[in-house]
Amino acid sequence: MFGYVTINKPEMMVKEYEEYRSYYCGLCTALRNRYKTLGRISLSYDMTFLYLLLSSLYEPETQELQERCAAHPFEKHTAKLNPIADYVADMNVLLTFYKCQDDWADERRLVRKLYGLILRKRSCKQRKLYREKILRIRQLLSDLEQKEKENCQDPDVMSGLFGQILAQVFVYRQDAWSDNLERMGFFLGKFIYLVDAYEDAPGDLKHGRYNPIAHRMDNPSFELDSRTALTMVMAECCKEFEQLPIIENVDILRNILYSGVWTRYEAVQKAREKAAGKKQGDTK
Repeated sequence: MFGYVTINKPEMMVKEYEEYRSYYCGLCTALRNRYKTLGRISLSYDMTFLYLLLSSLYEPETQELQERCAAHPFEKHTAKLNPIADYVADMNVLLTFYKCQDDWADERRLVRKLYGLILRKRSCKQRKLYREKILRIRQLLSDLEQKEKENCQDPDVMSGLFGQILAQVFVYRQDAWSDNLERMGFFLGKFIYLVDAYEDAPGDLKHGRYNPIAHRMDNPSFELDSRTALTMVMAECCKEFEQLPIIENVDILRNILYSGVWTRYEAVQKAREKAAGKKQGDTK
């Protein structure tokens, strides 16, 4: 359920992409420092966005390191590191651990179970730092699981529970901006849940897996309803973002929020339209 909050690279200037990449590499470095090499596997675009967002809002003192890594062994690249990277790395690993648990429960993927156990072992000290936050996230995950067992078919309820989880993650500290960040995380979490359900709907319907919108696919207004719901949720997310006093990297953040988050959705939609057109042509 991750990988949707990314950039729209063709719409970015080269210097903007390099800046974004420096935060991506910085978070990767923080994951290595705190969780060793295996921690880097959990790196996500979604948490890179959070790192860039919080860094641009709070403007902490930031180091610029020149590093090589396994992915780019022959050339050095810039990695930006500041204290926020440690927080986001911890949240990245926390969410990945719960995702591993979910993968094991749903698909019995042994590799994911083992990876989750490794992350859990390496995050013992960090988990003590966020005890209240983790307890809240656990309760929300439990509520989400219970609703799935009850076969809840209300996407607003389900996406709202996931939104509350991301809301917890977005609050870096309690201050003047925590309410905006919490609401922003809530609506972005709702968007991620809904677009993931939209993408997975055909496969989930075919294989009988839980999905709160899959049963609506036969409705003629399914595509329009899906787009409308996603647009409304992202409008609320962007509304909260625009209230934050962010100047640094604001164009990169807007690229992600107004364009990048839609790239996966639009690719899936076009693929379905193409498949539907081909199927219609075959029946003639």
